[in-house]
Amino acid sequence: MPMPPYPVLCTTPACGRPAVYKVAARWSDGITSELKTYALSCPDCLSAWFHHSRHEQARCRRAPGEILEPPGIYLLIRGERDRGLPRLEDLERELLSDRP
Repeated sequence: MPMPPYPVLCTTPACGRPAVYKVAARWSDGITSELKTYALSCPDCLSAWFHHSRHEQARCRRAPGEILEPPGIYLLIRGERDRGLPRLEDLERELLSDRP
């Protein structure tokens, strides 16, 4: 029996709104690759999570051959795997230009 859909909520404590975006970075060890998730976010919390994820990613240590790209913003689509999520580069540029 399939599981019923469940709400995906914003990562911000006590926000409670539905998540619309995934803030994540492409990671690879040279064999495997995936999106490393920093946050699931509603539109109101997105800017804070995006900038926080960029700060956290810059502090990550990597093993030789390991790749961790700067975090990006992806549109969450129910039932879609990470590889199928569209990246919202225009929104990323807009948020990066809003902050020095």
